[in-house]
Amino acid sequence: MKLEQLHLRQMGWALAAVTLGSGASLVWAQASEGAPARPSPQDTSVAALLKERLPRTQVSRVNCQVVDGVCEVTAGSQLFYVDKTARYLMIGRVYDMQTRQDLTAVRLLEVNPDLLVGGAAGSRREAEAVESPRRGVNTAAAQAAPRTMSLAALPEAGGIVWGNPSGQTVTVFSDFRCGYCRALSGVLESLNVRVIERPISVLGSRDLANQVFCARDRRRAVKAAYAGEPIADTRPCDTSPLDANERFARENSIAGTPVIVRSDGAVIEGFRPKEFLITWLKGARS
Repeated sequence: MKLEQLHLRQMGWALAAVTLGSGASLVWAQASEGAPARPSPQDTSVAALLKERLPRTQVSRVNCQVVDGVCEVTAGSQLFYVDKTARYLMIGRVYDMQTRQDLTAVRLLEVNPDLLVGGAAGSRREAEAVESPRRGVNTAAAQAAPRTMSLAALPEAGGIVWGNPSGQTVTVFSDFRCGYCRALSGVLESLNVRVIERPISVLGSRDLANQVFCARDRRRAVKAAYAGEPIADTRPCDTSPLDANERFARENSIAGTPVIVRSDGAVIEGFRPKEFLITWLKGARS
């Protein structure tokens, strides 16, 4: 085994799976939130240094704007960090203690929404916190939420309406980076229902939610967000109705996504297949 591969494996990352037989190739992918794909001069400089020091590793993205003094490096479905001289390589997780978000988990979910990131966490509690929103499974706080929920206090403006205007209405609290929210979106579209989507930021997606909310064609923007495509027609707007969604979620212990609320207030938490939802929707009280 090559020395470079051996060192990376010893540090707990299977980066050898994404190495190439000859020099590394650098591909700059479009950012998931529609940010420009063009790298900064610092990103380019670090990428060039990595090509020299890790010539067999296929680096797909370098981002030196996440944390001051640290560059985030994406290699296939793996993530690691280097300093801005690309001398020191760091393996681990980056947490924002102010927002209480696992930045590493968020980025891993962008790279591969179906990746089981919990296995890399340092403890069972960490794993549950990271995996629960990804799988559409409730956290402990979400499990304590009532089985019925009144949405009367929520401003109408905070909902993004799509689907069949004359169909049965369901409200969904979602996160545009949640893989199971994306799957649920497809199921609801096939059911021909009217969806009121209320974005909440469980996986650090507020900027993306703002872009969707401010898009001229919100229905199209919802699809683009779930597909990881840029939101092309967004513009600045008043996003305070999204603040109301976030506040409501906190007050009602909604800690995971998706959460589905039927027109009569009945609640289910987490993804459900089409057959289940058909039966559940038929049970709505008129």
